[in-house]
Amino acid sequence: MLIRYKKSFEKIAMGLLSFMPEEKDVKKLQETIREYETNDNWHLFLWKEEDILGTVGVRLHGNDAVIQHVSVNPSHRNLGIGRKMIQKAKEHFENDYHVCADEATESFVEKCESGSASSQV
Repeated sequence: MLIRYKKSFEKIAMGLLSFMPEEKDVKKLQETIREYETNDNWHLFLWKEEDILGTVGVRLHGNDAVIQHVSVNPSHRNLGIGRKMIQKAKEHFENDYHVCADEATESFVEKCESGSASSQV
């Protein structure tokens, strides 16, 4: 189930985002979380089953909802979680925005759309 990020999930979200190559630096990671907390156009969601297993971040820009972060706990990859997160995020925004990906998530989002993706993000 996709749930909205809130401050009490900060450490979990930072841990998941840190698996993305461009979020390795702690200072950059803190800036990213701060942006999700303060910018009304940045939306962070967490994927929760029994535990929180992944995160997907979307930035609203004009008519676009840009998927800019996708990350799954490494011990839960290849189970379709990434694909489920992308699908639910798209469903959340598709009535009001054109949902697309940025450079960092483009290849994964395309694989999800073609149905051949594993959750190796």
